[in-house]
Amino acid sequence: MTRKDGRENDQLRPVTIERGWSAHAEGSALITVGGTKVLCTASLTNGVPRWLTGKGKGWVTAEYAMLPRATNSRNDRESIKGKVGGRTHEISRLIGRALRAVVDTKALGENTIVIDCDVLQADGGTRTAAITGAYVALADAIAWGREKKFIAQRSEVLRDSVAAVSVGIIDGEPMLDLAYVEDVRAETDMNVVVTGRGLFVEVQGTAEGAPFDKAELDRLLDLAVNGCADLRGIQSAALEA
Repeated sequence: MTRKDGRENDQLRPVTIERGWSAHAEGSALITVGGTKVLCTASLTNGVPRWLTGKGKGWVTAEYAMLPRATNSRNDRESIKGKVGGRTHEISRLIGRALRAVVDTKALGENTIVIDCDVLQADGGTRTAAITGAYVALADAIAWGREKKFIAQRSEVLRDSVAAVSVGIIDGEPMLDLAYVEDVRAETDMNVVVTGRGLFVEVQGTAEGAPFDKAELDRLLDLAVNGCADLRGIQSAALEA
């Protein structure tokens, strides 16, 4: 089955990662996945939250937000509404969990890294793009911390890489990396977070239209693992540039 944008079912949208996009953050990356663009910045500070003080461990957390005109109609800023929405909280926690899964917090030392993922333009897969771009920003922030001697020179803070991608079933066909026009039609919608070694960090799947069986789940997970392997190559190329 050929999709509206001409891709095969197992093909990612065009992906680019512009490393060092921000002049001020300790690590940053602008990731573009098709029409989705997310700016990921990593801020490293010496010290940890009070509940971690003296334990010899660091902390990595994340915040996610969408610009008011990231979509085809304007949304009010959540700061104006006076509260952060449930979806924003959920995605922020997902990004933080994904990154912490590949970080040795003892090797990080008593340092805190906050990743901010701001969606500049949304066309499906914003949370998965945020995780994939955030890893590059995180890696550069760790390198900065090592250079400034906040982090021990020989410490192996990153135990692995991590990337994420969406998959779904549309008209009975499993597909990789759903654009918005596909996402809204999906009978099954899933976000999958995978390490560089091919281990699962998180699988978020919902039967939007019809329940799915184990064979369909296996096909979706295979698509996701292969897609994340391709994303890992793009991350590596960005970090080596």
